[in-house]
Amino acid sequence: MGLSKTERRQRIKNRIRKIVGGTEARPRLSVFRSNKEIYAQIINDVDGKTIAAASSRDKDIKSDGSKTEVAALVGKSIAEKALKAGIETISFDRGGYLYHGRVKSLAEGAREGGLKF
Repeated sequence: MGLSKTERRQRIKNRIRKIVGGTEARPRLSVFRSNKEIYAQIINDVDGKTIAAASSRDKDIKSDGSKTEVAALVGKSIAEKALKAGIETISFDRGGYLYHGRVKSLAEGAREGGLKF
């Protein structure tokens, strides 16, 4: 019968995570996308700590506009928080999603905000 959508995404996610990891010098920007919201975290995998997080549910992000536009705002917000924490370069973890639409918009927003990856 084949894999379900979530099982397929989990396989892709595992394949990505073998390659992409977060260190103190270059943490990982992890993306989670639900049907309504989008979430981003900057993670140091060595210590197992989240350095910064932003989501479309945050108070400072206006939720009017398309989901893609909101994702770009989340990207800018996470970049702002990362720069405050002294982080400029990150590795991008698309979390098993295609680099397209909301995920791409979030990444471009983070780049505009000043993150390098």
